[in-house]
Amino acid sequence: MKNCSKGMVPFLTKEEISELVKSIATQIKSQHGNEALHLVCPLKGSIIFVADLAREFQDTEVTIDFVKVKSKGEGFIVDKDIETDIRGKSVIIVEEIIDAGRTLAFLKNHLTLSLPKSVEIACLLDKPARRETPVAPDYTGKTIDDRFVIGYGMDSDELGRNCQDIYNFLQ
Repeated sequence: MKNCSKGMVPFLTKEEISELVKSIATQIKSQHGNEALHLVCPLKGSIIFVADLAREFQDTEVTIDFVKVKSKGEGFIVDKDIETDIRGKSVIIVEEIIDAGRTLAFLKNHLTLSLPKSVEIACLLDKPARRETPVAPDYTGKTIDDRFVIGYGMDSDELGRNCQDIYNFLQ
């Protein structure tokens, strides 16, 4: 893959993605008003989405933290945990895509142990056809069918994260 479109079919343009991000921010604002928010970014795929989403809250106190969860055998381990005390805070996990949901369910439970006011999930793309664990986003940009997508932080063997648009990857 030498560039962002070789061997791929366009799925969402950067303009369409921007509209989805604004829609998610509007959903969150309608629920939280100007309440302070703590955004948690699961690494690596959500980095671009969390940056764009955070900029939509110009009149809101927003903090951002990062977490990295890895699967290990039948379970998960937190390879890099958040650094902020989230006790009593409104926490939103910002996920670029929800697929099987197993890691996200683990992460939500893990964060809940720190006694935040709430833990919610915002996702750009929701792929419920692949769900293995009952986890549902609180805020969704777009529900998609079972397709493999890359771009806007999503990758194929670490490539494609830098694409501004989202593509169907032709395997």
